[in-house]
This record gives sequence, structure tokens and C-alpha cells, in this order.
Amino acid sequence: MIKKWQIYDTDEDKVNELVTKYDINELLATILVNRDIIDEQKLEIFLNPTRNNFHDPFLMPDMEKAVERIIKAINNKEKVIIYGDYDADGITSITVLKKFLEDVGLNADYYIPNRLNEGYGLNNNAIQKIVENNYELMITVDCGISGIEEINYANSLGLETIVTDHHEVGDDIPNAIAVVDAKRIDNKYPCRDLAGVGVVFKLIQAISIKLELKEEEYLKYLDIVCVGTISDIVPLVDENRVITKLGLMLVKQTKNIGLKSLIVSSGYKKIDSTTISFGIAPRINACGRMGHAEEALKLFLSKNINEVKDLTKILNEYNVERQSTEKRIYEEALNQIQKNHLEEKDAIIVAGENWHHGVIGIVSSKITELYFKPSILLCYEDDIAKGSGRSIPGFDLHDALMKCQDTIEKFGGHSMAIGITIKRENFQKFCYEFEEVAKDSNLKDIFPIIQIDAEFELKDINKDMVKSLEQLEPYGEANKMPLFAFKKLKIDSIRALSEGKHLKLTLKEGNTVVNAIGFNMGTLVDNYRIGDKIDIVGVLEVNTFNGVDTLQINMKDMMRAI
Repeated sequence: MIKKWQIYDTDEDKVNELVTKYDINELLATILVNRDIIDEQKLEIFLNPTRNNFHDPFLMPDMEKAVERIIKAINNKEKVIIYGDYDADGITSITVLKKFLEDVGLNADYYIPNRLNEGYGLNNNAIQKIVENNYELMITVDCGISGIEEINYANSLGLETIVTDHHEVGDDIPNAIAVVDAKRIDNKYPCRDLAGVGVVFKLIQAISIKLELKEEEYLKYLDIVCVGTISDIVPLVDENRVITKLGLMLVKQTKNIGLKSLIVSSGYKKIDSTTISFGIAPRINACGRMGHAEEALKLFLSKNINEVKDLTKILNEYNVERQSTEKRIYEEALNQIQKNHLEEKDAIIVAGENWHHGVIGIVSSKITELYFKPSILLCYEDDIAKGSGRSIPGFDLHDALMKCQDTIEKFGGHSMAIGITIKRENFQKFCYEFEEVAKDSNLKDIFPIIQIDAEFELKDINKDMVKSLEQLEPYGEANKMPLFAFKKLKIDSIRALSEGKHLKLTLKEGNTVVNAIGFNMGTLVDNYRIGDKIDIVGVLEVNTFNGVDTLQINMKDMMRAI
């Protein structure tokens, strides 16, 4: 697949100014300039955030009302339930709020809807059960902002509700005691992009301030808040960066034995955003995807080391099951695509029997990534097909479905990801309509873009410079790992690894030699020979093996040099 390389037009004068003023190297200065982190205060907060960089929690809508009502519940020992989501953000949100409330004398219970049977968010059956068990106050975390009818139902039954959420707000907000969401129209809070657990963190910070507790009473939960924030793929800038930068320090020495056990079992030695994203988050999310979210929550709440060991094993088993299920569906989907030549279409839609609802969204993401086309995967259930879709930049998936409503029972989501239900009998008609919409969007003119921070020569890079890039951690949305281009490098050696899956090269520029690894690029091994000159784009790394550090380029793309 052809990818477009797009190199930042970096202001070299500003780079030189940062190098001189702050005594940093050119590599690091280039990244900071590209991310517009150039004034002294902004740079200091980005590189060295402290607890003083948190915003005032009472700037969030309805925070004062929420705090007052919760303190009343604490004082009166009311029966309180926390209603959360089944993903990593929801699980960590419940963990933080439940543990904090226990610390201040309120033993709150929790409710997590089953992904497979109940779906996301509030539902009336759950609310009915909560009322029957005589709860007086329900606090939603990482959900609730769209539950207008459900909260009206709760009100009719005498159940009071506080909503804490971070999702987009519709035309109306729920009629709750308080609706704490920085995406409200009347919001004055500086950071709109907190994760659900970030909103919970601001809530416990506000309660702590009101109760005149020590800062440590809410700061001690930053390890769990950090895990939820990174897992939810929110932009890691502004307050999210403060949360994750400080939180990772706590993760490294976490006192939560469940989190510690999960980290050890993941096999990751270095604790950073990559460990959370690829080692921890998938294991937590696997529980929710397979319909067992409560097991992940119990792991974080447990104080019993034997129970923690058992739960860690269970989470790993669910993750293996999720991977196996995902692989099966992916292979079946690929077979359909290749058999019916669907890759030639502008959009890819496939459906299958016995496809697991909890993982078809992941498979859709992989299909979209493979072909760089919008994809929708559907699972047949009797006369209904339910599924998920993923899109590419430049194609609004939600808007496209708005034009196919005569064949759709219901759908929801946003421009890049949707959930959808159609009747089985309407499948072919829906495929035709959606393909026509995709054709009209000129998708063939859209290419995947690789955003490159700078082009360097190998001789200008050394291990110390590359290690300095660790100051940019944690990486994530809106703060991606920096990519660099190197041109006209000579192939000194080339071979495939892992049964042809990966690509390993040694590259030369003059007298300078560097190793390069291309994960999932093994198919390119027959396209190049020793002595060929190539251009590459990749991440600069320091690889440690047998106690020896060597510079390595983790390649993201390569092409013949012109």
C-alpha cells in the first residue's frame, strides 16, 4: 500500500533557540517545536509536571452540587451504588471512587452491565434492581450522559443520581442532581478531554478539598487513574499528561497488588505507556469483551494475594480466549473478502455466523488498517445482524450511515467508529447503498499519511540523544512517538525473522552502521537485495541485549531511494 510521507516544516530558528536556552539536543528540540511546546511555562509543565499543575476541580460543571450530595451521603451513611462501564476506563473509575469512598467512611457498592446481554450504559432493568435493593444514591462513572430516559425512570422510582462522564453531550442533559462532564456546553473547565477515570479523579480531588483532607488522600490513586487514562486513548496532553506522567511514577511502585500482579504477568520489564497500552489494557478489556468485567474489578479491589494470583490467571485466560476468538473471526472475514474480491470495493462489509460481539470491533479495526478502507463487520443472530464499523480519516462513517437509514434498524457512534443493527434480509441492500455512498466520497484519493518529525543523517544521531526522547513519554493520542526519515541508506544485510513475519536489516551511511527492524514487514524481504539504497521512516530506539546498548530503528515504512 502506498503511503504518503509528510515531513514537518520545522522552524529551525526556534529549534536553535531551544537548544541554546535550555541546553537540550537538536533531536529533542525539534520534537518540542513541532508540538508547539516552546514557551518556558508550557515546556516546563510538559517535561516536568507536578501536582501543582492540576486544574481547579470546581471549575467543572455541577461539581459543587455533586460534592455536597456525596458528603451528605457520607455523613448519613446512605446506601450508595456506583454504576460503571465494562471497559478499562470504567473498571478503573469504579476502583478509584469505591476505594476513596471507603477511605472516608462510605462503603459503596457497584453495578457493571454485562456487555453481551445489556450493552453499554444505563438500562431500566438494572435501575429497577438497584431500587429494589433500597439504594438511595447512584453515581455513574464513564457513562450516564446519554441516559436521559433511564435517569427519568430512576427519578420516578425515587432513586437520586449523580452523573460523571466524559462522552459528548447531546441536545439535552439528564435530569440528575448533578451532571459532571467537561463536554457540556456551559463547561468552563480548561481540559475537555479527560477520560472517565480522570473525571472521577477530579471528583475525589474536589471532595478532598471540601473535607480538608491531605493531598495524598486523592493523589495516591494516580496509578489506577493513569492506567484508565492511557487505556481509553484520550489525548495525552494538558491535564491528561500531568495525570499519566505522575501516574506512571506511582505505577512503578504501586501498592495495588492486583495491578502489580497484572504487570508482572504481562511480561513487560519496562513500565511505560506501551506497557499499559499493550500489556495491561487488553487484559482488563478482555474481561468486559468476553462478558466477565467484574473479574477485572475484583482484581483491583482485592487485598488478598492468593485471590489476586487466581484473578490474574483468569484475566490472562480471558485475554487468550479473546485473542483466539479474534484470530478466528479475522481469518473468516479475510476469506470472505478474498473469495468475493471485496478488497476491490470502496468499503468492506462482511457478515458471519457465531461471531462474538465483544471482539468484532477489534477485527473491523484490523480490516480497516489492512486495506485502508472503511469496514463493517456484522454478526447474524436469527433474523438480525448486529455489528461494528471503523473508518479512515476523511470519511465520516456516522454521516454515511445517515444516508442508508432505510436499510438500518438502529445505529450509533461517531465519524470513526459505529455500532449498527440491520435485518438479515436487508444485508445485500445495505451493502449496495453503503458502497454507493463510499463511491461518491472519492475514497481512492485518500492515502494513509505518515507524519514525520524530521529527516536526519545517521552520523548526526547517537544513543544519548535517543535516550533524551524518553522525556517525551508518555506517548499516546496527540503525543505520538516521534518518527524520523533517513534517506539513501545502503542495505548491508537483510533477512526475515519469525517464519517470515518480520524484517531485519543492517543499514550503512558512509562509515555509520545501524540495525533496523520492521515488524510485520517480512513480506518485503524478496523485494530488496544487499547493496540496494533505500529510504526509511521509523522510531529511534536504544536496544539493550546482554548488557550492551545499540542504536536501532523500528521501521514503519520503506521504499527504494530515488
